[in-house]
Amino acid sequence: MTLSTHVLDTGLGVTDADGRVAELGSGEPGTYRLVFHPPSPFFSRVELELQLADGHHHVPLLVSPYACATYRGS
Repeated sequence: MTLSTHVLDTGLGVTDADGRVAELGSGEPGTYRLVFHPPSPFFSRVELELQLADGHHHVPLLVSPYACATYRGS
């Protein structure tokens, strides 16, 4: 099992060159937690708890000043 993520600021539409953490690591299937600290006047912490099976999982976070969303990417 491998896991990657990226954070996209949808309010500004700006991120770094690739906007990704290419690979957070690998491990066994199970429960994992991603914690983000976005630069937002409303959110200081966004935490996702995920049940991951075998294979690769990409979990992006989209943030704006007062909203956030996530989805299972490819």
